[in-house]
Amino acid sequence: MHYLSLLAFMAGAAIAIQASMHAQLGVFLKNSLLATGVAFASSFTFTSLAVVVFSKAYPSAAAIRSVPIYLWFSGGVLSTFAIALFYYLIPKMGIGAMMSYALAGQILVAIIAGHFGWFDLPVKPITVAKFIGVLALIAGIVLINRE
Repeated sequence: MHYLSLLAFMAGAAIAIQASMHAQLGVFLKNSLLATGVAFASSFTFTSLAVVVFSKAYPSAAAIRSVPIYLWFSGGVLSTFAIALFYYLIPKMGIGAMMSYALAGQILVAIIAGHFGWFDLPVKPITVAKFIGVLALIAGIVLINRE
């Protein structure tokens, strides 16, 4: 299980580096939406290559047809919204402030989603310890962003 925590940590670090780099691209291009498009185009290219190289099986036509329509597009809409905001806000707020608020938003929504079992997630009730953790998170965000 510890290697999963390390991989999750590495994913977060990669997001911070990637967001910083593409925010800078947006500054150079004077268009954060264009930088978002470049990020998604390169992501599509590398993901497609990884699917071809590493996939041993592909879903059947029936499995593809069974996917609710909102699942095909909602993630892309939310990703575009979030990533475009990252690239727009990082040059204005700084990477630390942006990532601290973004991480807080992710954790808070994740805890609520887990509590209610949204999207067929395992139900993980909000406990006193989690609530105290959320308060500590908010205190940490305030301290991180204190001038």
